[in-house]
Amino acid sequence: MKKIELASVIRDLREELEQAVVAAEDATLRFELGTIELEVSVALERTGHAGAKVRFWVVESGADATAGATSTQRITLALQPTLTRSGNRPFVSGTAGKDEQ
Repeated sequence: MKKIELASVIRDLREELEQAVVAAEDATLRFELGTIELEVSVALERTGHAGAKVRFWVVESGADATAGATSTQRITLALQPTLTRSGNRPFVSGTAGKDEQ
């Protein structure tokens, strides 16, 4: 089972959205970015030593309901993007990259 940390997924989403905001600066047609709903399958992992942390892993699409002793759950995150300086909702624009067409 392929695992990616939930924090990495959110970081990558933020980077993609920042690229779209930059692309929107001179665009004739822009879209106001509203609430983003991100649905992922996650596995919860807790280490057994003192000071243990709980980690959320996003699992590959189509993964089995269980992977060893770790069960997976589907969660939906509702993210409300805002611009750091103004607190306003951003506008986005962009074109598909060569790998996305």
